[in-house]
Amino acid sequence: MGIRVAILLIPVLLCFPAFAQQDTSSAPSPRPEPEPPAVTTAAPVAGPKLDLTPDANGKLSEEQIQQLFRVVADKDMENQKRERDYAYIEHEVDKNLDGKGDVKSTEIKTYEVLEIYGEPVQRLIEKDDKPLSAKDAAKEEEKIQKIIDKRKNESEEDRKKREAKQEKEREDGRKFVREIADAYNFTLVGTEPVDGREAWVIDGEPRPGFEPQMKEAKFLPKFHGRVWIDKDNLQLSKMDVETLDTVSIGFVLARVHKGTHFMLEQTRVNDEVWLPRHVAFKFDARIGLVKGFRVDGDLTYRDYKKFRSSSKIVGIGEVKE
Repeated sequence: MGIRVAILLIPVLLCFPAFAQQDTSSAPSPRPEPEPPAVTTAAPVAGPKLDLTPDANGKLSEEQIQQLFRVVADKDMENQKRERDYAYIEHEVDKNLDGKGDVKSTEIKTYEVLEIYGEPVQRLIEKDDKPLSAKDAAKEEEKIQKIIDKRKNESEEDRKKREAKQEKEREDGRKFVREIADAYNFTLVGTEPVDGREAWVIDGEPRPGFEPQMKEAKFLPKFHGRVWIDKDNLQLSKMDVETLDTVSIGFVLARVHKGTHFMLEQTRVNDEVWLPRHVAFKFDARIGLVKGFRVDGDLTYRDYKKFRSSSKIVGIGEVKE
């Protein structure tokens, strides 16, 4: 299940501001208070500097928020493009919970994620931290080969349609991120180190009277959270989001309950791109009128290796020659 279901159910989570599931209806654990904002803060980035000086009440103006999220959104779009140049390992742990919150079962899967003809594809390589049997490994290889064969035989017209659809989805994602500036009242809380790098800390609470322009944005008032934005790169380094109320997806299709919690951490890879490092979530949802499920999940991403645009394979923390 993991993050893919969350993306399907709550696109909001991945766009706050840039990428899940599961619940307890308890509030998030207390956050340590960051350092208070400096008198002036300006981002050392190319082009005009972004002024994030808070007003007397510690708030950012609408214009400041729009400028900041526009930069972060554009950088995230660039990250998505550059991510296609990388293969990596995804380790996923899903704990299925009963009505009391006790663990009923645990499922652990490890995937190698590859880019095939412009789309990420997962190849299962371990279950419960043990290598696959020869039979299961062969099935995975067969699955990958089928995808390759399908793309090989794709007509030029179908390829263009698929790529156009992907581009539209990316553009819609950018528009969605920009709606966030109108959906929330933001407060610059201060600065705080994330993975050894200084980050701005910004809280977002729903803004009364928000009128969404996109239908997906109607969910925004049912979330609140905190984001950490790297000061040097103006990249999303961390976010912590929680539902304030039940979110209904479709007509009695799925209901994500109050208290669903999601946390994302990203890392700088190869000194050129920011990619996910850790995702944790608590998810409580009901599908249709009957089936409900609660999951406590944890995903880690590692061993990013560049396989395109460079002859050298590079991992996290290494500097490109």
